[in-house]
Amino acid sequence: MKQLELLYEGKSKLIYATDSAERVVVRFKDDATAFYNIKRAKIENKGKMNCTISSQILAFLNANGVDTHFVEQVDQTSQLCKVVEHMPFEVIVRNIIAGSMARRLGIEEGVIPENTIFDLCLKDEELGDPLINDHHAVALGIATYEELVKIYEISARVNKLLTELYASVGIRLVDFKIEFGRATDGALVLADELTPDTCRIWDAETGERMDKDRFRRDLGRVGETYQEVAHRICNALNK
Repeated sequence: MKQLELLYEGKSKLIYATDSAERVVVRFKDDATAFYNIKRAKIENKGKMNCTISSQILAFLNANGVDTHFVEQVDQTSQLCKVVEHMPFEVIVRNIIAGSMARRLGIEEGVIPENTIFDLCLKDEELGDPLINDHHAVALGIATYEELVKIYEISARVNKLLTELYASVGIRLVDFKIEFGRATDGALVLADELTPDTCRIWDAETGERMDKDRFRRDLGRVGETYQEVAHRICNALNK
């Protein structure tokens, strides 16, 4: 399949048209950003590692009954994906309190709630990606109640699969964010990467952070830690 013109450039990925109206190429960049682009850097081989991690995990989800936009990995930094109409909000799934929720509610990081927490955030940087609820989403015309029910069901399924996968390689899945979209056939699909940029993951034995917080909080060893995550996930899924 032939890669054509650049359609979109985001903070961490480039999206290219192809000679198929139903496929795009998603290329991962080495750029690292935080705090709405205030903090920026390039991490050597980050694009390669995130492409590998996300490709492995999305293929795993596809094989376990979760429909995603992922088709195949085409080279070290690129994926072939389905064309989707992205829904302009993120679903954040929280198993352990950390990050913005801890700060917002004054809860110590590391507290484990009795329930899994699902947040919706409108994707609008000018507004600071505000939290919204189901009724807001429907009023804004960005989802129906029926779609939201399915989105929460898929998110819970993804959480179960990922929690078990990460646990099998000695990692605790703290939280993660995902986006959804409508494919050209109208199907609702998970349409996002799943990498240390979009998850909080902690080493189960040491508690060491193995995600983008290493960059946000100047903890160092960002590239080395992403490489360790890639190594563990690839070993688990390619036995």
